[in-house]
Amino acid sequence: MKTLWESHLSLPLVGRGKVRDIYAVGDDQLLIVTSDRLSAFDHILPNPIPYKGKVLTQTSVFWFHFLKDVVPNHLVTADVSEMHLPKTVHEEHGDFLEGRSMLVKRAKPYLIECVVRGYLTGSGWNDYIQTSSVCGHKLPKGLKQCAKLPEPIFTPATKAVSGHDENISFEEAARIIPRHTLEKLRSLSIELYRKGSAHAESKGIIVADTKFEFGELNGKIILIDEVLTPDSSRFWLKAGYEPGHDQPSFDKQIVRNYCLKLHWNRLPPAPELSKEVIQKTSSAYRDVYKRLVGKEIE
Repeated sequence: MKTLWESHLSLPLVGRGKVRDIYAVGDDQLLIVTSDRLSAFDHILPNPIPYKGKVLTQTSVFWFHFLKDVVPNHLVTADVSEMHLPKTVHEEHGDFLEGRSMLVKRAKPYLIECVVRGYLTGSGWNDYIQTSSVCGHKLPKGLKQCAKLPEPIFTPATKAVSGHDENISFEEAARIIPRHTLEKLRSLSIELYRKGSAHAESKGIIVADTKFEFGELNGKIILIDEVLTPDSSRFWLKAGYEPGHDQPSFDKQIVRNYCLKLHWNRLPPAPELSKEVIQKTSSAYRDVYKRLVGKEIE
């Protein structure tokens, strides 16, 4: 059976990202198909990670239902049998699409990433050790690496078509979208983070930081894209958490660390992954799903 790594559906292709393929279904819906592709340092690696696409999709579906009282979202259905798709798509790709695809409402995306940070890590830590601030948020002095912040902070970023997203200030973001809308997105993002991270922590997982994306549909704000997944978030185990150093992650940091050991120059071609790294990464994705949702990935 072909995978969407090799082939297209008989639907209009709207976009193909590093991980997701997006197809138009009529004028008002999209089919988002999440592959097992994995990117590191802005390059798609040659080896897919088994179950990764299903983990990302089904984790998002869980959160869309869990967080729907905070803000509406774009999910129509993740059940392929309920999707009104061409017969050839069901016949040729139905098995592959099951568990890794979502039919969603088509919204107009806001062109920023809504990042919320609850802990001092990543680029936020680098910013802090130089300026005692993170993206313009002045913080107390003397905080350790990976320390919990006094309050979650909203640090928007640009949406890069290729390459890295770039952290920007609230004022810079307000030049991209109207200030009153941005203020609403900030409020929603922090509320989503608080509710999502409280659930995750009850399951033994710390959400160090995450990013949300929103769109406009019929004049209202809705939550779109993926939500609180290992690709959009930094997850740590609560057991063993200790500020002052990097924490083990449930994300593709396993692959990044492997690539760094190879001294890859980050130019194509991207390196092959070892079987051990592929298996370890796949296990990490499946483990975080099981912890958050309470069952094995289908």
